[in-house]
Amino acid sequence: MEPTFLTVPFVQEVAKQASANVPERYIRPEHERPISTHAITSLPQVPVIDFTKLMSHQHKETELHKLHYACKHWGFFSSLVENVKKGTKDFFNLPMEEKNKFRQTEGDIEGYGQLFVVSEQQKLEWGDVLYMLTLPHQIRKPHLLSSLPQPFRDDLDTYCVELKNLAFQVIDFMADALRVERKEMRKVFGDASQAMRINYYPPCPQPELVMGLNPHSDGGALTILLQANDVEGLQIKKDGQWIPVKPLPNAFVINVADALEIMTNGIYESIEHRAIVNGNKERISIAAFLVPSIGSMIGPAPSLVSPETPAMFRSISYEEYYHGYLSKELRGKDFVNSLKITK
Repeated sequence: MEPTFLTVPFVQEVAKQASANVPERYIRPEHERPISTHAITSLPQVPVIDFTKLMSHQHKETELHKLHYACKHWGFFSSLVENVKKGTKDFFNLPMEEKNKFRQTEGDIEGYGQLFVVSEQQKLEWGDVLYMLTLPHQIRKPHLLSSLPQPFRDDLDTYCVELKNLAFQVIDFMADALRVERKEMRKVFGDASQAMRINYYPPCPQPELVMGLNPHSDGGALTILLQANDVEGLQIKKDGQWIPVKPLPNAFVINVADALEIMTNGIYESIEHRAIVNGNKERISIAAFLVPSIGSMIGPAPSLVSPETPAMFRSISYEEYYHGYLSKELRGKDFVNSLKITK
């Protein structure tokens, strides 16, 4: 049975009416509110990985060490690449009657709206989402990507294919860094799918009271995020601190997700992250998720399990994992941690 979420008002429309005060349902309890990091000058910097060096025979080993460190100790890194942004901005500037054509329907996770709203009592996020399954082509809903205005439709179609190829390149490089056979890492993906979450966070009159996206780790294997404008908002949790990830021109932010933490037997941990919002500017981002085959079993790679390094997670079908992950409000790493083997 597919998880279902409640439909809620579009935040972009709420923001137009909230000239001074945020509606009560968006205001977080004090302990959940974001704390500004602008006054903190000693925060560490997120590692940057140059893919041209990973592809170079001369520099590959040095860059692999940086990649291994980034995945093991951060879960987040950036890769310098071309980007595609304009069509996304144009979509959110469409008239409301046009965007309504993409609205989520009852019982369907895909579409335009908000995800993980499972009760009337929970606090809402200050952001709208266009969420859809994008690859393989046969799993697409015809009223979503295929109905987007041109040239955005064709641009996004090409972008999805290129990002899936990039994601598998990253998986291969991670296998190299772990000294694991590439085919062992790729085994669980089979006919892997891709999902996409396009986020719009409107300006908020009281940004210190709300959350754009709840703290969580991603439920797939690998996430490739494009920050589509230069507005800060993405933060990752490192050693108990929330670290801002500054937008870099021509760069992707790539993060380890839950399935990859399980597959690497906890060597590469999925990272908890969140999005805060701005008082004056909108923020837009595009996240593409590489997802294992729905029929596959995910568990620690056999070559990473030994008497000295026993399995940290129980094996689980990705279908079971997917439904469990989507059945609750986003809350940190609770679900993946529930799969750990306790001694």
